[in-house]
Amino acid sequence: MRKVRIGVIGCGNMGSNHVKSIMGGKVPAAELCAICDVSEARRETLKKMFPDVPIFSSAEELMDSGLCEAVLIATPHYDHPRLVIEALEKGLHVLSEKPAGVYTKQVREMNEAAAKTDRVFAIMYNQRTNPAYQKLRTMIQEGQLGHIKRVTWIVTHWYRPQAYHDSNVWRSTWKDEGGGALINQNPHQLDLWQWMFGMPDKVFARVCFGKYHNIEVEDDLVALFEYENGTMGEYITSTGEAPGTNRLEVACDMGKIVIENNQMLFERNVISEREFEKNNTLPFGKPECWKCLLPVDVSGGEQHQGIIQNFAEAILNGTALLSPGEEGIRGLTISNAIHLSGWTGETVDVKNFPHDRFYALLQEKIRNSNIEKHVKEQTVDTAGTY
Repeated sequence: MRKVRIGVIGCGNMGSNHVKSIMGGKVPAAELCAICDVSEARRETLKKMFPDVPIFSSAEELMDSGLCEAVLIATPHYDHPRLVIEALEKGLHVLSEKPAGVYTKQVREMNEAAAKTDRVFAIMYNQRTNPAYQKLRTMIQEGQLGHIKRVTWIVTHWYRPQAYHDSNVWRSTWKDEGGGALINQNPHQLDLWQWMFGMPDKVFARVCFGKYHNIEVEDDLVALFEYENGTMGEYITSTGEAPGTNRLEVACDMGKIVIENNQMLFERNVISEREFEKNNTLPFGKPECWKCLLPVDVSGGEQHQGIIQNFAEAILNGTALLSPGEEGIRGLTISNAIHLSGWTGETVDVKNFPHDRFYALLQEKIRNSNIEKHVKEQTVDTAGTY
């Protein structure tokens, strides 16, 4: 069977994991043909680990080598759109690590470049492979839940100590990372939110910057999402809570779904709450409800390897992408809206998101950065760790 010839750009934490997965035969439709990293020390290590794989010092050298038909980009966040555009213009298929970028203005340019090519473009939203989220999305699309009244997602299991923020010079800064919990840990959940429930129409947030850590970016926040159809959403995240929580709760006409602790529980009303309300005459009446533990694997699915395999099959066979690259802007727009609301105290219109205004305020944050960041390890990591 023919395999897709892939080059990995950036071999920090995530990039090196992707290299090992492909080299270890865990992605049957892909073969590793080249690697590049800006760190000389890391290149020397890679040469010892993979002596038969060509290793380059720049993305441009790898792209121009002719060895690859596709690239997997696992560099720092700000570089994603630039490298995606360059790779697409050189006729390469592209799979980019999350997030799509740091600000929507940049990602819009990336999507415009992608629209001009026939190359396959995907993004590493690996949690879309989780059967529980896939099941919930299908139930919503099929109308099994009726109207969704409220969504609450508490995502505080991303605990990170100060030592994590100090481990690399680029971490937790506006200049090099572009944000904190929203841009590093939470892109997956924000993508899943829009993938399952659609884009909110308005966002209001209270965001804390450096609440628990000596950092200039956000590490704790609560955001409220409004939908024109009446659905309300609460999004709560922090990297300063231990032990943390990962609980998704969906209240709907047909009851309530909770995904937590490797279980998917559907407290299902026998009839819709709205239908019950039309006919009930009892002051304390309520719909009969059954507790149903749904038989789905919520342990995670195929994750990163599944996304790479899907990407390769899209190139080889035209298989539909589970995570198209162009969709990366959606979760990022929610992230930018939360930042913007946190900075200004305003309710942000997501449908008419002010891309230029957000960019200008981000540049101001970068210019005014003056935190004394205590760096214990002066290494340059070319890929984020969640």
